[in-house]
Amino acid sequence: MKKNIIATLFIMICIGAKAQYSSKLIIEKLMQSDINSMGQKISYPEVKDANVTMMKITFPPGETTGWHKHNIPVFSYIIKGTLTVQTEDNNITEYKENTSFAESFNIYHKGTNNGKTDLVVLAIYLGGDEKELSVKKE
Repeated sequence: MKKNIIATLFIMICIGAKAQYSSKLIIEKLMQSDINSMGQKISYPEVKDANVTMMKITFPPGETTGWHKHNIPVFSYIIKGTLTVQTEDNNITEYKENTSFAESFNIYHKGTNNGKTDLVVLAIYLGGDEKELSVKKE
């Protein structure tokens, strides 16, 4: 009996979640993970005043972010082009158009557009307490 009640509740929640939006919308899960691109466990910083920053970043051909790290969780989606990410230990990963990933945490890295056209990235930063979105390597 208890299993039937739990199953019924689960089905109702799923139907309810789908019913929140118009049935004509196409909803695609882009990413769900408990680890980031470096295999680190995702964790949220302890902040009093949390905020979220969303940026659309356009890299002309050959441009780079420069060496930096994040002390807050950052999630990225490649809208157009290919992003090449190099870590300070020379690990290189490419993220192609229509892919998403959780960025590395507290590890210096740089992102580069090695392509011949603009690279466009949507980046979402989970911050707060006036924490910097990224820390430049000096």
